[in-house]
Amino acid sequence: MNTNHDNVHRLHGDVQDQVHEDVHDDLHDVDAGIVHETAERIDTDQLQNSVHDGEVVDAELLTEEESAALDERLANRGALVRRAVTTGQVAKRVAVRVGTHDRTKSGSKTAARYAYTVVKGGESFTKRAWDASTMGVYRRQIKAAEAAGDREALKEWTAAKEAATERRHRRLMDAPKLAWGVLKVAVGATLATPVIVFVIAVFAKLTGSGSFTGVWGGFFALIGFVIAVGGVLWTLLTFALPVLFVIALFREGKRAAEPPAWMVTTADAEWDSAIDESTIAQALDSLRIPNITRYLKQGYKLQFITPARQQGRGTHAVIRLPGGVPAAEISKRRVALATSLHRAGSEVWPNTGDEAGILDLWVADKGALANGPGVYPLLTEGLVDVFKGVPAGKTLRGDDLREPVMGRNSIVGGAPEQGKSSASRTFMAGCALDPTVEMRIWVPDQNFDFERFKRRCSRYVMGADDDSIRQIRDDLKEMYDELQRRGDLLVAYETEQVTRELADKNIGLHPLVALLEEAHVAFQHDEYGEEIAKYAVAIVKLGRKRGMHLRTSTQAPTATSLPKDITRNCTNNVAFYVQDYVANDGLLGQGAYKQGVRATDLIPGENRGTSIVKGFTAAKFETLQWYFLSGAEGNDQITPIIERALAAISKRNLPTPDARRRPELESRDLLADLDQVLGDDPVRIADVPALLKRLAPTWTPYQSLTGKALREQLAAGYGIKVASTGNRYPLDPATVRDAIVRRDRDSGQPETDETGDGDDASDLAS
Repeated sequence: MNTNHDNVHRLHGDVQDQVHEDVHDDLHDVDAGIVHETAERIDTDQLQNSVHDGEVVDAELLTEEESAALDERLANRGALVRRAVTTGQVAKRVAVRVGTHDRTKSGSKTAARYAYTVVKGGESFTKRAWDASTMGVYRRQIKAAEAAGDREALKEWTAAKEAATERRHRRLMDAPKLAWGVLKVAVGATLATPVIVFVIAVFAKLTGSGSFTGVWGGFFALIGFVIAVGGVLWTLLTFALPVLFVIALFREGKRAAEPPAWMVTTADAEWDSAIDESTIAQALDSLRIPNITRYLKQGYKLQFITPARQQGRGTHAVIRLPGGVPAAEISKRRVALATSLHRAGSEVWPNTGDEAGILDLWVADKGALANGPGVYPLLTEGLVDVFKGVPAGKTLRGDDLREPVMGRNSIVGGAPEQGKSSASRTFMAGCALDPTVEMRIWVPDQNFDFERFKRRCSRYVMGADDDSIRQIRDDLKEMYDELQRRGDLLVAYETEQVTRELADKNIGLHPLVALLEEAHVAFQHDEYGEEIAKYAVAIVKLGRKRGMHLRTSTQAPTATSLPKDITRNCTNNVAFYVQDYVANDGLLGQGAYKQGVRATDLIPGENRGTSIVKGFTAAKFETLQWYFLSGAEGNDQITPIIERALAAISKRNLPTPDARRRPELESRDLLADLDQVLGDDPVRIADVPALLKRLAPTWTPYQSLTGKALREQLAAGYGIKVASTGNRYPLDPATVRDAIVRRDRDSGQPETDETGDGDDASDLAS
């Protein structure tokens, strides 16, 4: 008993600084209804044994008052907080904390899970062997084709099964011959080897290069060495083969089955089963679509047109769904499917294949979005041909993706701080690297996002004040007028649209790319918004074939903030995270949300810089991670790109952005131009506009001028009336020159002697 007392007092010395604090904490826990363990009372002998056995984690000594208070409270609660120790001779009580460590539980679950996986691997190998021996794959596909009523597929699978059966029969028939051939080779080699050694030994003896017994000794030494090496290898294989076999079973089990939930601990968050035909079938079954559930319950197997296989950063499969199940129905349940596949919603992309009932499924590797697209490919060198598109980013598969430019218009949007402006910077940087491109950027806001592009632009506006918005209106009107001029040039060159060849000729049909950032601010302006919307819609509708691209960017894609015709006529659609289906369909097109094309599934913040895009490829949509270009001070990646672009323009002797910037508005003197194109004889008024166009092919007012309009303009502005003479309305050049003389005289300008012989213009007119 003294020993017990010594042990207890030694234990008391170790923890006495914490005794009272811990006891009061225990009492507080009991009062709060917190139960740590079931009570058990042991005496000091048991305590000593527990200490020696390592069962006691720690212990505390309680005074009689504390012990009595604890007993009273615990009697009411029906449980002890900690294991108590009493002794009849010492008026003290020891509370001992013991328990099962979390690591023990976690280790037990891990061991159970690994054992379960190995067993499932053996089961899977057995099933696969049985399938191979009984043509199970073919039988299931034949059964599925019969159930689906697909006669063509039934015929194909039946023929395939018969061919496989015939091949197996031939192999079995050839097996005895093969075995006999191998045996003959082995026996022949065994018999021939001593003969060869004998010949070598005799030859060595006769030539004196060696002894007869020495050759045979070397031969037997070689055999001994081979046997020794074989023994070592066999020993290694004896130990290695079981390990390798268990590893193979484990890998197969991990592929074939997912462990029960109770076997997975919180430390196994990355535990993941492979994406294959079985896991896809289980995930589709979990959607509880009646036709799929019934089909699988009857024992039929899904037909995989393309088996599940690794593609880029994920797994791709093409599945023929049971009758009555359209692939669009799976797309609507994408998040539920992702849950069953243990993926984020943004990592699973079900699309409709070549037929309505064919599901084209791609599942990203877990965490694929975190990998990012990498460095912008043209960061340090290279130029762009916008007729081939500009670098945009990478798909989840890891494929490089380019955004089309020519023949397109684009709309981009999303919630703030999700990458909308960054994507437009990447797009405009690519366009800047084509030396033939003219760039225009309008930002009806006070921010620095595109300031680095200013030197590369022929038009640049930043600001949300009335003057800035009016300037945006004027620039868009100018771009609208450019539409008309380019249309006439296309007619003159007898072509339907701007090509690379025409763009290189520097005749005014170069690519023109414009960005309207924060477009909702401009469209909703009280005074100029309606006009801005009118011009923007016209450019989007008519500019595609004329080498003009308008990129509309907004964070508020609603019916009131964005003209519907913008969304309807833009073929490049880019949607970052949005909060609801209204914004989703405003960017990706009407009905996109119902079809499973959803930017709402992106996670704000986590998926920043990632968007859903339509129109970039033939696919219904893509998930794109955009390249990022920084314009921040100290990490300015845009300025070097702009400098490279300007250098390329200079090297090719193309018009610089400065040369294309709005000069003082060009003015032409209509009367002087008429004087120049008219001869001495009257000309029919309908033929005069063509003469003016030939004189000034880039002057927009002449491009759409008609004879009737010219006649009205001369009458209203210059007092020149062109009378009808046999419905020809001839314009007399003398009348035009007389009008010039009168105008110069009235303005006080000296009369010009255009003939050089001393006669003034009035004399010439007369």
